Amino acid sequence: MRAIGLTEFGGPDVLRVIDLPDPVPGPGEVRIRVHAAAVNPTDTMLRAGAVKAWFDGRPGPYVPGMDAAGVVDAIGPDTDTSLRPGDPVVAILQAYGPRGGAYAELVVAPAESVVPMPSGADFPAASTLLMNALAARRALDLVAAPAGGTVAVTGAAGAFGGYAVQLATSEGLRVLADASEADRRLVKELGADEVVPRGDGVAARFRALVPDGVDAVIDGAAQHAQVVAAVRDGGGLAVVRFWDGPVDRGVHLHKVLVTDVATDHARLLRLRDQAEAGELTLRVADVLPAGQAAEAHRRLAAGGVRGRLVLDFAAF
Repeated sequence: MRAIGLTEFGGPDVLRVIDLPDPVPGPGEVRIRVHAAAVNPTDTMLRAGAVKAWFDGRPGPYVPGMDAAGVVDAIGPDTDTSLRPGDPVVAILQAYGPRGGAYAELVVAPAESVVPMPSGADFPAASTLLMNALAARRALDLVAAPAGGTVAVTGAAGAFGGYAVQLATSEGLRVLADASEADRRLVKELGADEVVPRGDGVAARFRALVPDGVDAVIDGAAQHAQVVAAVRDGGGLAVVRFWDGPVDRGVHLHKVLVTDVATDHARLLRLRDQAEAGELTLRVADVLPAGQAAEAHRRLAAGGVRGRLVLDFAAF
């Protein structure tokens, strides 16, 4: 099969079309013929070598990508699943594992990491769901805001932040969010109750709305130390980058690793159902041929992308 991979870490131009053996699904695994793969910041970190220690010394080539949509191609022996060949599905891949990531014609994943595609969605849109929505779900579960409580979300216009806003809203939480002026309407449409200008001083702007501090901050914008002050004493702060604090006043720091819950089938099914019901919005910024993965990485790094860039493998 063909894949988009790299043999050395570096800038976008290290991404190349490579030939790899067709993966064979083992017990408990499903093979998927990929139609679309979303491009996420995690992919650019892999490519750049920012977390190369996660490969545990395994040699390349390395294949990025954690979000795939396609059709079931084969099912491994002794696999407990209702899926059948030909079923349209979405999957979350562990790109740092020995099986590699989503930028490939064929991928293999644990059956627990694969769920039916939301009806009404096409492959590019469906590919934008699982990784970011699951990370947002994990963040909300970790901070455990009380019923009727208040959560602030930074980076609310992004894929992770947008899902965090919608998931929190669906639970009846009061949601504060940050946004640029250009993104204010978008973030309101996602369900935020109050929107403040993003950037320096955002914690003070959240505090102006909730003087005692919010129950939790979901920090999609990696503001880190700048948003601790927005959290009430004893509240929670969920971060999606590798930050160790410090925090004070009894604030609980939670590091969100989506790989911790990548095989939580019940959570994945629930997210799929919420997308099908319109509670989660699938946002595609653009669809590029898979061979233009380097250009997709350049565009993502340049910033300003709303929704996800998606690589098209259907005609790869």
